[in-house]
Amino acid sequence: MRRIILITGGARSGKSTYAEKLALSLSPNPVYLATARIWDEEFRKRVIHHQERRGPEWTNIEEDKELSRHSLSGRTVLIDCITLWCTNFFFDLDADTDRSLAAAKAEFDRFTAQDATFIFVTNEIGMGGTSENEIQRKFTDMQGWMNQYVASRADEVILMVSGIATKIKCE
Repeated sequence: MRRIILITGGARSGKSTYAEKLALSLSPNPVYLATARIWDEEFRKRVIHHQERRGPEWTNIEEDKELSRHSLSGRTVLIDCITLWCTNFFFDLDADTDRSLAAAKAEFDRFTAQDATFIFVTNEIGMGGTSENEIQRKFTDMQGWMNQYVASRADEVILMVSGIATKIKCE
């Protein structure tokens, strides 16, 4: 049975740690699908920190855009994260908000057509102030609309605040 769970919140709110614990509670061998591209040394260290938290029970896949290339029916899949995944579409499509959003939505639909449990992690980047940078404002719009799209299709949405999980949608 297909199930979609969205875990959202601000930076360092505990989203990934919560998502990993949830995935392990649902499956003895979950899949970790990482969407990040490594763009600098500081970010590489963040990725390594995330990897070190996970043990051998995880199946690790790195996929920056085409999630649906992976057949994961019957599995519990943690996708970390929508924000970085959207960043890849946004920059590959020359910061075109409409094209990026359409491409991400279409790929999300293809990927989640599988019979699996999907745990998506995302950031609420629009909860802060409005950026003076036009590209950042456009990306914040695109990613916020993508979060709304995923949340509308999710069976459950969890908001993380200071390490505390709050269910905001449960079907």
